[in-house]
Amino acid sequence: MAARRPPPPPRRCGGRDPVDGTGGTDGTDGALAARAAGSGWRDSVVRYYSLAKPGVLYGNVLTAAAGFLFASPGRVDWFLFTAVCIGTSLVIASACVLNNVLDRDIDTVMERTRKRATVTGTVQAGRAVAYSVLLGVAGVAVLAAWTNPLVVAVGLGGYLAYVVLYGMLSKRKSVHGTLVGSISGAAPILGGYLGARGAFDAGAAIAFLMLFLWQLPAFYSISIYRQGEYAKAGVPVISVVRGPARAKVQILLYTIAFTVVALLPQVFGLAGWGYTAGMGLLCLGWIGLGWIGLGVRGQAGDAEAAWARRMFRYALVVLMSLSIMMALGPRLP
Repeated sequence: MAARRPPPPPRRCGGRDPVDGTGGTDGTDGALAARAAGSGWRDSVVRYYSLAKPGVLYGNVLTAAAGFLFASPGRVDWFLFTAVCIGTSLVIASACVLNNVLDRDIDTVMERTRKRATVTGTVQAGRAVAYSVLLGVAGVAVLAAWTNPLVVAVGLGGYLAYVVLYGMLSKRKSVHGTLVGSISGAAPILGGYLGARGAFDAGAAIAFLMLFLWQLPAFYSISIYRQGEYAKAGVPVISVVRGPARAKVQILLYTIAFTVVALLPQVFGLAGWGYTAGMGLLCLGWIGLGWIGLGVRGQAGDAEAAWARRMFRYALVVLMSLSIMMALGPRLP
């Protein structure tokens, strides 16, 4: 049940590889690990904490919480809400830790990930795997004990999609790796929704599709401004395989597709005009920025990289706003 950040943050269930990128030079988790270079217990805790990719983790949990509240237009079961968020957090963290172990060869090459604890050796691979197993077992136990079988199934399915289908297989072999990774990135919001509703319905499908589609323009943007790093590491992201121009077309198309789905809640009676107006304005701005990108050219790709960073930052604003609007949407006029 792990996602992107960003082949984000936020960041899905969340490297920034296109599914777990960061905007920073070394990556949030790599920077955390680099600062915790001492031998004391506090530095050890920070290094293990960094392996869970905090930016990815918190972004995904935010969407799980939004999905739960979106499916709870009336009274909110706060105990169940807490169980869903804690269990989801642990499962996502487990997947992120294991992904760090699997990606050590790639992370060594890429500048933004070379300071991760599994790359520098400050956390040994065997210990990281044990840590991942502990987190995963605890997360599934919480979901199994206090939620429902659908949430457990989504958690396990998202975990396998991220670790196996994305991390072990498609990320290294196919330009469609981001599409595969986006399945796991959309799992947390689906799990949150099912935790509250207990059944799959139109709202569940809309919530899943919104997060699935959001990741593609967000992480294709990352692939443009990190193109050199992905090429060096041999990761076949869209900007490397098909070029930035094709990537920008895909970014615009998926932004439009996201907008269409993001405006469906009112059609199905799941939100009111307040939600529609807020998301509509945000999405128009995102589409406009994507359209501008089609005409951006620059010496050595500098202008394209600057535009892609703006596009990604705007995507984070959209994700945060979407999560808030989904939580409030059923309660707004």
